[in-house]
Amino acid sequence: MSRTRPLSLTARLTLAVSIALVAFLGLTGLVLDRAYADSARDAVQDRLQGVIYTLLVAADLDADDRLLLPDATPEPRLSRPSSGLYARVSGERFGWNSSSQVGHELEWPPRVTTGETQFYLPDLAVAEPVFTLSLGVAWESPEGRDVPFTFSAAESTVAFEAQLAEFRRSLWGWLGAASVLLLVVQSVVLGWSLKPLRTVAADLARVRRGETDAIERDYPQELAGLTGSINTFISAERKQLARFRNSLADLAHSLKTPLAVMRTSLESDDVGDGELLRSQVKRMDDIVGYQLKRARTSGHQTFARPITIADSAEDIVQTLEQAHRDRQIQCEFAIDPQARFYGETGDLAELLGNLLENAFKWCRQRVLLTAHVLPGKTRAGLELIIEDDGPGIDEAEAERLLQRGVRGDEQLPGHGIGLAVVRELTDSYGADLGITRSELGGARIWIRFQGDT
Repeated sequence: MSRTRPLSLTARLTLAVSIALVAFLGLTGLVLDRAYADSARDAVQDRLQGVIYTLLVAADLDADDRLLLPDATPEPRLSRPSSGLYARVSGERFGWNSSSQVGHELEWPPRVTTGETQFYLPDLAVAEPVFTLSLGVAWESPEGRDVPFTFSAAESTVAFEAQLAEFRRSLWGWLGAASVLLLVVQSVVLGWSLKPLRTVAADLARVRRGETDAIERDYPQELAGLTGSINTFISAERKQLARFRNSLADLAHSLKTPLAVMRTSLESDDVGDGELLRSQVKRMDDIVGYQLKRARTSGHQTFARPITIADSAEDIVQTLEQAHRDRQIQCEFAIDPQARFYGETGDLAELLGNLLENAFKWCRQRVLLTAHVLPGKTRAGLELIIEDDGPGIDEAEAERLLQRGVRGDEQLPGHGIGLAVVRELTDSYGADLGITRSELGGARIWIRFQGDT
């Protein structure tokens, strides 16, 4: 059953930003549309109020408590039939309609009390919906009585709807154009922003095809750590593969001679020479043990949890003190409590074990283990120093002793691979290794694991 391929980062970002953009512009359009419609209705109400005030100024009260209105009203549209603007004045014994209402049956609202103003929205169910504003007034008669009247003005919704439709066409047209423009800009920005990721993918593909050994380009800060870790991983994997191949080749080459001796012995009549066979078997066992030890130092995890130094050092020193208990060696620690080793526990044990064993072998009475914290931006570094009060190591001999199979004194037991193993481990971690003279009088071997910068 095939699985659906997940969307690419470009598709995800494009989809997410597009949805957010459309939602934002849509909401903006609705808000602007609502605000414009409210503003247009307020403008209609203001115009109707102006018509009523015009009628109030032009009207006068006669002796029969009837209003006198001029034939030609101050607002020309009230005198023009079907102009879309209408007016009505009603009282207890009086009613007046503007000439513009001829041929139109309007449902005027009921009279309102004096001093009250009512604005009525159009009834869309009628044939000609209109906005209506009514104002209740009281006219003082010559006798001092208040005569109530209701002044009403109405306007057809045709102009309002046309104005609103034009605004909506313009609004959504511009918002649509803005959406297209922003989507184009978004595509360009996303393409430019995600280009380093595509470049990383292309460089990784070139590494897989064997066209290059590492990711060599400069990348933005957010990707620099990733590409650096990938390069470290690639380098570590290739070094590990090379060491495995070398170990197997060396093992095969080293076993050829004892196997040939054993084959010759077995093919000869002198097959009872058990001592010869035992010596060759022991030699082969030593070779296998040596190659396995070498293979164990062939690599490490690229990302590892920090390991405290003191715990590993104490276990190793206790074992060495038991092995050299007749010499009464004093081993001192000067370990920073914050010191951490970022790697495999076995690698730390191999480093400390070889260096401390070498110090115990050559010292007179004192061994000093020091661990310092080195500065680092995201991960602190570490400096390990092992010193003894023995004869020391001549600086001219230091490089030679770091080679595999070279011993400082052929009379002492050993294989001459301890310092070589330490060097291989430090190289695999990208650490620095040095040998100098200690203030205790003997050798001072230091290892520096640099922190992240």
